[in-house]
Amino acid sequence: MTAEADAGLAQPPGAVVDPPALWPLRRPRRPAASHRQTRTGDWSRLYLRHVLLADALCAFCCVGAAVVVSDAIPLRDAVPVPYLAVIVLSPAVWVAAVAACHGYERRYLGVGAEEYRAVFSATVRLLALSAFASYAVYTNRPYFSRYFVLVLFPLLLITSLIGRYGLRRHLHQARWKGRSFHRAVVVGQNAAVSGLVSDLRREPVHGINPVAACTTEVAELGCGLPREGTVAETVQIARRYAADVVVVASPSGLDGIELRRLSWELDDLGTELIVSPGVVEVTGPRMSIRPAANLSLLHIERPALHGVNAVTKATFDRCAAALGIALLAPVFLVIAVLIKVRDGGQVFFRQTRVGIDGTDFTMLKFRSMVPDAEARLAALQGAANDGNGVLFKLRDDPRVTPVGRVLRRFSLDELPQLINVARGDMSIVGPRPPLRDEVAKYGADAVRRLRVRPGLTGLWQVSGRSNLSWDESLRLDLRYVDNWSMTLDLQILWRTARAVVRGTGAY
Repeated sequence: MTAEADAGLAQPPGAVVDPPALWPLRRPRRPAASHRQTRTGDWSRLYLRHVLLADALCAFCCVGAAVVVSDAIPLRDAVPVPYLAVIVLSPAVWVAAVAACHGYERRYLGVGAEEYRAVFSATVRLLALSAFASYAVYTNRPYFSRYFVLVLFPLLLITSLIGRYGLRRHLHQARWKGRSFHRAVVVGQNAAVSGLVSDLRREPVHGINPVAACTTEVAELGCGLPREGTVAETVQIARRYAADVVVVASPSGLDGIELRRLSWELDDLGTELIVSPGVVEVTGPRMSIRPAANLSLLHIERPALHGVNAVTKATFDRCAAALGIALLAPVFLVIAVLIKVRDGGQVFFRQTRVGIDGTDFTMLKFRSMVPDAEARLAALQGAANDGNGVLFKLRDDPRVTPVGRVLRRFSLDELPQLINVARGDMSIVGPRPPLRDEVAKYGADAVRRLRVRPGLTGLWQVSGRSNLSWDESLRLDLRYVDNWSMTLDLQILWRTARAVVRGTGAY
């Protein structure tokens, strides 16, 4: 980077900078090998090779399994040419299909749901292509058994998703141990940099590790990250730290022209540039770039949980609740008998909770405490509170019965809420149903939790449950309300099963 370029970056917004007389015809040389070898971003190459190998292996094995299961090739006959071609070419064709759907882009690997969507899109496209080739091109008879097709594509989709999930779990475990990160230099105003660094460190599975900061103010940061220079020195600091990425916080003190110049110089350095839009807790599917008047405008969609989506979720909730009640009826009966035999009290605990739009409803749970638990609550509240400041909780609550401890350990006391879901008072997935006195303490942001039906499980359930602070619980609930999707609901249900088995935060 030249001194003139440094000076250009350092110019205040609105200043006119003379362009160079002639841009070089050849791109400047990349950094020396000593700089590149220290980059932690090299882990992504190995990870990408593992993903490619896993997809190719899944395709080969699934084709072989589909041939056997569908009985497409009797053992006494020779292998037909179409099936032989599919067996040999399936790894390359499947990898090419996933690549065409952007399934191997490094920005998606290990984070978000885009690589899963790419696998699903590749499956649908190949299914449509095979149907066209088999039933439209060849008019006499289909070259592929329809049983072969019906077995192959669902099996290919499931195994590929499982393979990617396994690789992602391994990657996330490595990141929790401090490995497999992209080294990042964070740029912006002091307060913005501190907030962004805190958010990045809260959830390390995203793979961005802040190593240095370039800020507009001389004061040191409060997040523990070293301040190495000004915003104008970003490129030098990125080179010094062998950064894989530069993250620009909002507000950054850089205007559009300066950001463009920064992207040019980082490109010559081989470093990625990420710009934070400054909008908190809004995930990618709601954000898109909208071009207008030679500008790139950030378009934020309305939350999806309304209209047809709300009807879809309600239908799914009630059908799932009805099925769950039917399948778990024997479990309900056993738990009811154990509670009744223990002390002869009522089987169900009924409590008024606040539902959608602030309406009250009666929530059902299996009783896990002694019959006079509510009368003894006032005496316990003055002693201690292991809750989050708004919700009262005790780790060793003397009111909980031995049967109740087991029910709480595995969240079996929550099962009667399936009846609430079937009635329409609750959802399978949603924010935790609050008490009326909790709602009375809500601030302006917390009231937004009441825009949707409370859930039998939710992000709070799979992220620590009672171990969470009030601010963390509120942040998770608001994230769910603003970013709902059926895919998110299914992910939460999957993670709920793991959280219930582990019993994390249940007391």
